[in-house]
Amino acid sequence: MLNAVNEIDIIQTSLLRALASPHRLRIVHLLGERPREVRELVQELELGQATVSQHLAAMRSVGLVEATRDGRSVRYELTDPEILAACSLMRGVIVRRLSALGSLAAAAGSSPDEPVAISASAFATPSSR
Repeated sequence: MLNAVNEIDIIQTSLLRALASPHRLRIVHLLGERPREVRELVQELELGQATVSQHLAAMRSVGLVEATRDGRSVRYELTDPEILAACSLMRGVIVRRLSALGSLAAAAGSSPDEPVAISASAFATPSSR
C-alpha cells in the first residue's frame, strides 16, 4: 500500500510542478472555458506560438491536457474538468488568505497608499514558520 501512495505522491508532484507557471495556470483557466486551438491561446496569452506550444507540451506530458488534430490545426482541452476545479479551489484559498492579511494590515493602521509587501511566508501557518 505504501508503494502505491508513494507513486501517487510522485505523480502529483510532477503534475503540480507542471502547473508552477502563471502562463500554464492561465491556460488551465482558458481551456476550462472551452477547448481551444493553439492560435487562440497565442492570442489570448499574448505569447509567441513556440512558447505556448512548449507550455502545452509540458502540460500534455503529465496528462493535464490532450490534443486533437484537425487538419493543420491542433485543439487542446483539459483531460479532466476537475483540474480547473482544483486550480480554482487553490485560487480561492489564496484570495481568502490575502483578504485576511489585508484586514490585518488595515487593523494595524497601514495607509492605503503605503505598499504592503506580502511574501510566500505569509501563507505559512504559525506551526510551519
